[in-house]
Amino acid sequence: MPEESPIAAAAPLVALVGPTASGKSTLAVWLAEHISGEIVVCDSTQVYRGFDVGTAKATPVERQRVPHHLIDILDPEQVFTAGEYRQRAIAVLDDLRSRGRVPILTAGTGLYLRALLEGLSDAPLRSEELRARLQRRAARNKPGYLHRLLSKRDPEAAGRIAPADTPKLIRAIEVSVLAGKPITELHRAGRKKLEGFRPIKIGLNPPRTALYERIERRTHEMIESGWLQEVRSLVARGIPATAKAFSFIGYRELREHLEGKRELPVTIAAIQRATRRYAKRQLTWFRKEQGVHWLEGFGDDPAIAQAALREVQPAISSATAGS
Repeated sequence: MPEESPIAAAAPLVALVGPTASGKSTLAVWLAEHISGEIVVCDSTQVYRGFDVGTAKATPVERQRVPHHLIDILDPEQVFTAGEYRQRAIAVLDDLRSRGRVPILTAGTGLYLRALLEGLSDAPLRSEELRARLQRRAARNKPGYLHRLLSKRDPEAAGRIAPADTPKLIRAIEVSVLAGKPITELHRAGRKKLEGFRPIKIGLNPPRTALYERIERRTHEMIESGWLQEVRSLVARGIPATAKAFSFIGYRELREHLEGKRELPVTIAAIQRATRRYAKRQLTWFRKEQGVHWLEGFGDDPAIAQAALREVQPAISSATAGS
C-alpha cells in the first residue's frame, strides 16, 4: 500500500485575512457552522481581557454559536509576543485536529499569522527580571552603555541597531544571555514552518470607499454600545495608561478625552482617522501574503460567504475522504 503523501495527510486550516471592519468575524462564524469549524483568534488586541468593545470581539451570542480560542487570555498590563502567540496557537490547533474540527483563523494581525504559519527563529521568551536589570544598569551608566554591552556580545547586531534604540538593544542582549548565542546566529538558523496543516487563505478586500464608510459608522456604533463607559471602568480599576492594551487605537484617544484633553467629537474623528490608516496598513501587509484567494467584498455579504465556502469545501472534502 503506498504511503500517504504529507499534503494529503495535512489537516485543513482556514485563514481569513483582511482589514478591520471587513467582516472577518461574521464570515468565520458562518463558515464554522458549515464546515464543523472552531475559531482561532489571530489578533493582538483581542487577547486582552476587559478591552472588548473597541477591539470588536465576537459577541456573546457568536461565542455561544461557535467556540472561540485565544480570546481574553491576558491581563491588560501583560506583554505578549508573536512567539508566545505561536506556542499557544499550535496547542489549540493540535487539540482541534484531534477532535476533527477545522480551525478558522480570523487574522487581523499579520505578524501573528506569519509567526504561526512560517515560524520564527528559535529565540528565548522575554525575561522581565533580566530586562529590569538591564534598564537599571543603563540608568546608572553613561549614555551608550547598552550599545557597548551588545558590541561585546554580538558585534554584528550592534552594527545594525542604533545606540538610542533601547528596546532592540535590550532584546538582543536578552537573547544572547538566555540563548547563550548571538541573536544574529539564531536568525541565520532559519525558521520552522507549521507542520500537519494545509492553510487555505481567504482575503476580504471590500471597496475602499465602502470600507472607510463602514469604519466611520462602526466607530459611532461602538461609542453607542458603551465604549466610553468601558474605558471609564478600566481607568477606575486602576489600569495605568502605560498598559499595553491602552496603546490600542481608540482606547488611547478615549482615555485622553476622559482626562479632558479633547472633546468627544474630535476624539471620535481621531479614532476614525487612525482606524482608516490601520486598515490601509493591514491591506498592504496581507497583499504580500502568498497564496491568498481574494474576495472583493465584505464577509457579511451572503455572496461573499458562499464564495468563501466554495473555496474551502474541496480541501474539507478531501480531508474527510482521507480520514
